[in-house]
Amino acid sequence: MNEKHTGNSRRDFLLKTITLVPAVALGSTGIGTLAAPLSTQAAAKEQTAPPQPTRDYQPTFFTPEEFAFIKAAVSRLIPQDDRGPGALEAGVPEFIDRQMQTPYASGANWYMQGPFYPESDPALGYQLPLQPREIYRLGIHEANQYARNQTGKLFAELSTDQQDQLLMQFEAGKAEFQQVPSKIFFSALLQNTHEGFFSDPIHGGNQGLVGWTLIGFPGARADFMDWVERNEAYPFPPVSIRGERS
Repeated sequence: MNEKHTGNSRRDFLLKTITLVPAVALGSTGIGTLAAPLSTQAAAKEQTAPPQPTRDYQPTFFTPEEFAFIKAAVSRLIPQDDRGPGALEAGVPEFIDRQMQTPYASGANWYMQGPFYPESDPALGYQLPLQPREIYRLGIHEANQYARNQTGKLFAELSTDQQDQLLMQFEAGKAEFQQVPSKIFFSALLQNTHEGFFSDPIHGGNQGLVGWTLIGFPGARADFMDWVERNEAYPFPPVSIRGERS
């Protein structure tokens, strides 16, 4: 996330990177999950989802202040523009909050025993004793404290330009957090934002199937193999597990 990846160019960046290596840990933190490969041509045949309001949702894990940070941050990572809704409108904050109640958030599927070597070779992967929900709770507190020290305001109260500047500092690890590295926190937030934007709506994100519409992904259709080798855009709208259509 640098100066070039704002506004429409940020969505272009998302479309390009979502088609890259089929399984990769985000950044050098090792906290990312495996990403399913998507057709490069499908991304090139970008479609436009209609505008939609953000669904009303009351968080069950995050406090109101924490949830305000989540909403503000994801809306800058994937902003709404003339080509469709962004992460906020797609329900990504709801997705992340609901994820905090799953085994993933408690690190149930991770090896969480020591020793831990935070400054070790990045190839070794994630090297902290913190569960995902702890990364969020500590990271949001640190991010808001950093924002307050820099500007006198909480992150959600800042202008979008100020928010972008702080997010870039978090991403680069230039913001000094005391309990969790800012780079680790940003990596988790960005990874989950991508996941929520492209998840099945049954998990709370990708509401209105806007993420799938953007990249031309057919979703949970029973069979679309006849179109795999045609080298042309898939003509039918995506379908969710519950049968929702865009």
